[in-house]
Amino acid sequence: MNLRRRHWVAGSALALLLAGCERRSGGPVELRLWAMGREGEVVKELLADFERINPGIRIKVQQLPWLSAQEKLLTAFAGDVTPDLCQLGNTWIPQFAALGAIEPLGERVDRADGVMSADYFPGIWASNQIDAQLFGVPWYVDTRLIYYRKDLLRDAGFARPPASWAEWLDAMRAVKQRSPQNYGVLLPLNEYEQLLSLALQQDAPLLREGGRFGDFRHADFRATLQFYLDIFKTGLAPRLSATAISNVWDEFAKGFFAFYISGPWNIGEFKRRLPPDKQHTWMTAPLPGPRGPGASVAGGASLVVFKASQHKEEAWKVIEYLSQPDVQRRFYQMTGNLPPRRSAWADPALQGDPYSAAFREQLERAKSPPKVPEWERIGTEMRIVTEALVAGRMTLEQAVTELDARTDRILEKRRWMLDQRGRA
Repeated sequence: MNLRRRHWVAGSALALLLAGCERRSGGPVELRLWAMGREGEVVKELLADFERINPGIRIKVQQLPWLSAQEKLLTAFAGDVTPDLCQLGNTWIPQFAALGAIEPLGERVDRADGVMSADYFPGIWASNQIDAQLFGVPWYVDTRLIYYRKDLLRDAGFARPPASWAEWLDAMRAVKQRSPQNYGVLLPLNEYEQLLSLALQQDAPLLREGGRFGDFRHADFRATLQFYLDIFKTGLAPRLSATAISNVWDEFAKGFFAFYISGPWNIGEFKRRLPPDKQHTWMTAPLPGPRGPGASVAGGASLVVFKASQHKEEAWKVIEYLSQPDVQRRFYQMTGNLPPRRSAWADPALQGDPYSAAFREQLERAKSPPKVPEWERIGTEMRIVTEALVAGRMTLEQAVTELDARTDRILEKRRWMLDQRGRA
């Protein structure tokens, strides 16, 4: 061995020794946490307290824009440079679980005192479970329900919001009759989430045989799609995309539509954007269902640990901390994001907010979309096909047949992988 090589080896050995001594003497572990959007800003402040009570752990937060976050995470996985822990949208969990990128957390939850599954809204918790394994812990939640003009309903003869599809149609017809130039509801044709929320209210799943094939020709989805189509055919909803309406809040204030399906992020927007003389005219209510109060989609984001992390136990400590009800209350106060634990809803700000009460009720009936990595692509096809249906370019029979065909093509690789796994 030449002299230069010998010195390099000796220097490396010394560096390793010093690193080991630093760790044994209590040197801090540095964790990398990736978070998206506003949450990436706020979590830094929340974790300052965590670092004070855990001096052996330091957390470096990287903020990602939502639009590029999924691609960046996939690139990081391919390059083996994933963070220790991360915020993931709930619909992304199946994709990263299928890749083997994220750590199962069930055993850690079982032995943890602070993360109690029974305290979480069941549909939100279930969105993190794939094949009976838990891969994430819900960080915040959202779901969709109806924002409505209670003054327009009252003038049309309705003292309370509708609870069933039949009541909802009656209310929309009555509102439309009083103002023929306006509409009962806004269902933007460039979004599929409203139809998805309605479809999840039925008993039949949207995919069959373990997520191998589409099941959109099932009678349950046909009934949902017929209900959705009839709203447009009878003139109760405008055949418009969200981009065709310059300002949703202005149009809501003008009475252009009486109902709007949206999530909790719009509570703050309605409070800020509606004029003062209209602030008393609106309210939220659970989504009507086929036969009574219905389910809605389980959304939000969860916290995961990447398998490649060298500090999984420390990363889990961070998740435990961010899952504490009092920390979730602070998170809500800072962001408006709704907490996934029932006990965290004891926050006075939440209990005193009449607009949030309907979300608390709706979250008990939240349901996860199909937990397959391909779901977002399928959702895009749902939007394209139903837009063609509403425009009259397809019949209902053609729409459900085409949707199944497109879904089956998307799921072709999944079927092959599951068959290979079954033969192994």
